[in-house]
Amino acid sequence: MPKPLLYLDIAMQVPLPILITKENKWFVALCPILDIATQGKTEKEVKENMTDLINEYLNDPDTKKPSLDDLMSLSLTNIPVKVPEGVLYRKSSTITAEKSN
Repeated sequence: MPKPLLYLDIAMQVPLPILITKENKWFVALCPILDIATQGKTEKEVKENMTDLINEYLNDPDTKKPSLDDLMSLSLTNIPVKVPEGVLYRKSSTITAEKSN
């Protein structure tokens, strides 16, 4: 198999952004740059599952890998958005706790 134009003969650590959300009883982790996702029952478990999945992805010879430039060019930012009143809600336990104070 021919080597890519830029081939790294050494391992290097690259920070990959991972988005973790909670959906019902599951934690879901998404790695947008690799377009992969996994889940776990706890945040610790989903992080371990994502680490394993990334390693499988990177070691799979049949999976097309992003370029180093792609990995290094990704940025993460927050965009302030004005949310209309009534669009978001709090869980009732939070409201109950606030009312009792």
